[in-house]
Amino acid sequence: MTGNIRKVVVLGGGSAGWMAAAALANALRGGCRVEVVESDEIGIVGVGEATIPPIRLFNHSLGLDEAEFVARTQGAFKLGIEFVGWGREGHRYFHPFGPYGAEFDAVPLHQFWLKERMAGRAGPLDEYSMAWALASRGRFAPPSPDKRLVQSTYDYAYHFDAGLYGRYLRGYAEAKGAVRTEGKVVDVAIAGETGRVAALTLADGRTVDGDLFIDCSGFRSLLLGAKLEVPYRDWRHWLPCDRAMAVPCAGGGGFTPFTRSTARGAGWQWRIPLQHRVGNGYVYASEHISDDEAAATLLAHLDGAPLADPRPLRFVPGRREVSWSRNVVALGLAAGFLEPLESTSLHLVQSGITRLLALWPDRDFDPLAAAEYNRVTAEEYERIRDFIILHYKLTQRADTELWRYCGAMEVPEPLQYKIDQFRAGGRIVSAGLELFQNPSWLAVHIGQLNTPERYDPLVDERAEVDGPRLLEGLRRSMAEVAETMPRHADFIQRHCRAPAP
Repeated sequence: MTGNIRKVVVLGGGSAGWMAAAALANALRGGCRVEVVESDEIGIVGVGEATIPPIRLFNHSLGLDEAEFVARTQGAFKLGIEFVGWGREGHRYFHPFGPYGAEFDAVPLHQFWLKERMAGRAGPLDEYSMAWALASRGRFAPPSPDKRLVQSTYDYAYHFDAGLYGRYLRGYAEAKGAVRTEGKVVDVAIAGETGRVAALTLADGRTVDGDLFIDCSGFRSLLLGAKLEVPYRDWRHWLPCDRAMAVPCAGGGGFTPFTRSTARGAGWQWRIPLQHRVGNGYVYASEHISDDEAAATLLAHLDGAPLADPRPLRFVPGRREVSWSRNVVALGLAAGFLEPLESTSLHLVQSGITRLLALWPDRDFDPLAAAEYNRVTAEEYERIRDFIILHYKLTQRADTELWRYCGAMEVPEPLQYKIDQFRAGGRIVSAGLELFQNPSWLAVHIGQLNTPERYDPLVDERAEVDGPRLLEGLRRSMAEVAETMPRHADFIQRHCRAPAP
């Protein structure tokens, strides 16, 4: 054994780079030097982030104070995502964080709901979600720790300014001993005997050496892609959107505690409300609309006056064949890209960091550690990919070429199997651990009109379970409790109001 890792070099700042630096500086406790190489000449992709609940675990692992973090990032709270026009034009549904209702039998609650719905007695599935009861009323408070209360049956995440989050984590990482080196990389040296990255050469001639390199260089993937030539898997045949326009605008249209995704003719538009502005973007397929038309469409559907010109982004959905090669681990856009439909961008950074720490190498770089990292990473990307494809495949829209293509396209076999299982009997199946759990799959299946042909026959055998009464009690109590909780804006004003930008 040649010894422990003595120095980690993180190439690139932004959210991914500073998340990595913060987590490593915290975990390594000064036993290993962490250096971030970042250039002010190179912009970051961050446009204002929506997240999913695991980000709370990441922040908690760093010991961050939630109120301070929200205030420092101009943040807000998120109870889920509202989808508008995805199943068909004019239709909408909510993907909540947390379960539907509270299970009252061994047979899943949604099977009782399916029976009532088929009989014409049940309301929309959204009405049995505590997250939607709050979100639809513009309310927010953290869930109760008392599992006996309906107030415990939801989860939450955040909206925040990605640039401010990176700056906030930079301060944290530097306080933990990480150092930042300003400079643009112009060359990468490879150690001949091992084929590993040995050092980075900066534009002014300085060199930065290290043992382990974390590639957070964005779409350029300077180390993993450009230098080590790890191939890229292109998933555009399933996810045809390959560009985005992003623009902030003045607040308006309600300070909602949820993200909104609105289907457009050539893709979809996001809306992410922050304390000081609203983040907006149009993710689209360049085959079906020009950049100018996309920008015009985006600007025509804003809550308030634009605060900048629309910024174009180009991408190829997919991932690198491996995310760990030799002594380089790629995180974020350097490892792959999945469109932000379900707000998974920062989660993939977070899970990559967690996985790296669990498989932390020494300077021998045991290939078995990299193999396990790459196996789990590939599965995670592909299962998230399939969940995103589900939104496109289940559409009943046929008003534009994009939606006709998506509704008719063949999808990966494991996903088609899940679609068929749910359509047959409302069964939610999986081959293994999923980031998105049963309530999420249920939300999209039902929300996008993949209606089961029948409900579970066990429901009819549960004569002692008064499903209709229990369902109606949950729906009513959720609505009543939501009315008593603080408004989203009031909660932020009281607990985590940000200073004026």
